[in-house]
Amino acid sequence: MIGDAVTDLVLHRTRAAWLTLGIPIVTALAGVAAIVYWLVAVPEPKLSPRVPGLDRPLQRRTGTTVKPKLTGTLVRGDGSPSNIPGEWPRFRGPKLDAIWEDGTVTLARSWDADGPPRVWSIAVGEGFAAAAIRDGRVYLIDYDREKEQDVVRCLSLDDGRDIWQYRYPNTVKRNHGMSRTIPTVTDKYVVSIGPKCHVTCLDRTTGEARWLIDMVDRWGTTVPPWYTGQCPFVDQDCVILAPGGPEALIVAVDLETGEERWRTPNPRNWKMTHSSIIPMESCGHRMYVYCASGGVVGVDAATGAILWETAEWKISLATVPSPLPLPGDRIFLCGGYDAGALMLQLRKEGEKITPEVLYRLPPQEFGSTQQTPVFFAGCIFGVREKDKQMVCLDLDGKVRWSSGSQYRFGLGPYMIANGLLLALDDDGTLTLAEASPEAFKPIARARVLDGHDCWGPMAIVKGRLIIRSMTEMVCLDLTSP
Repeated sequence: MIGDAVTDLVLHRTRAAWLTLGIPIVTALAGVAAIVYWLVAVPEPKLSPRVPGLDRPLQRRTGTTVKPKLTGTLVRGDGSPSNIPGEWPRFRGPKLDAIWEDGTVTLARSWDADGPPRVWSIAVGEGFAAAAIRDGRVYLIDYDREKEQDVVRCLSLDDGRDIWQYRYPNTVKRNHGMSRTIPTVTDKYVVSIGPKCHVTCLDRTTGEARWLIDMVDRWGTTVPPWYTGQCPFVDQDCVILAPGGPEALIVAVDLETGEERWRTPNPRNWKMTHSSIIPMESCGHRMYVYCASGGVVGVDAATGAILWETAEWKISLATVPSPLPLPGDRIFLCGGYDAGALMLQLRKEGEKITPEVLYRLPPQEFGSTQQTPVFFAGCIFGVREKDKQMVCLDLDGKVRWSSGSQYRFGLGPYMIANGLLLALDDDGTLTLAEASPEAFKPIARARVLDGHDCWGPMAIVKGRLIIRSMTEMVCLDLTSP
């Protein structure tokens, strides 16, 4: 009995061992047979040759191919152009200096308690997008939150009624305002840039679309924080843009067709900021100066070739003010967030242009978060970030005067109108003062807007001043009765 039990135990263990080892062996042999069959019986697939540019990550590839073509809709209004002549056709006016001069108009030097007479007012979408004016028409870019559309609007200077609207889809979330740029108006067209870098060129009288460009799709633009602040610049027959894309820092596109004329390379991968391009004549060149994310660059106006660049001026959080060209081949740069200010001197050595830092100003002396200062009567006028006072600087950076604690202006706009200084504070109080290098001399002051964040730059023709709060745009009559 003991021998039979031992024999049965041995046979049981032998069967178990075979099951343990045999099954994997059989499975392996079957796998080998399948591979041999696939190699012999299945034909080799035909592989397409590698195409450069198509082997990018899936997310980027799909992100640039599924986006629908940008199109818009024209909506007619019941407004009619005004007979009031004059133009303020772009950011900072005809000469890009925020100075208005008209010898045919006398501005009132005193106001009633309510301020200058209000000609009209309209509701606008949240933001700081300001007006351009030409031939009795007012142009602005707006945003319709309900329909999720950017809206390029043409209004009557007489009463603010819409003459036409051009709408295109664009999803924008509230981010301390939405639209914040100013169109440029030529004799034939109006060019605008929307919050997410959509550029439109429309017929300025009819509103019909000429062309539309998405800078993100076309040049790989990164939309800046708080959306686009760059205003389009039209120079003769080209629109000059700063997309800050991987291969296109600045581009020129044909005004008629939207086709690219030239581009400035971007070897340092500088990004778009909220600053705008400013033209300048210096060192025997006409150039475009731009404050990009990593520094300042000057490019040839004819070719886009880089003439000079410097990383001496950059702002870590947000670059908003534009370069201020000054006599003697100098450029004044300023910013907020404790950036202060800097004066550049351009020097030509042979064929090379070199930017040299003449001086820096700490934010306690001068710095501007949003507005670009005004050069007038040999001095620089602007609101100092640290204490919100209006100050006057000479070209050596010395403070000639400050407005004092009684007159604070915040982040609002200012300009020179017929030799007078106009300044708007955050809450809609408008101040009129002498634009004197000698002292701050206020003349009149009144609350003219019932809002907040009244930061959009001013526009004026024939004494009609257009300003805005976060949600309202108004037209005031500044002329003397």
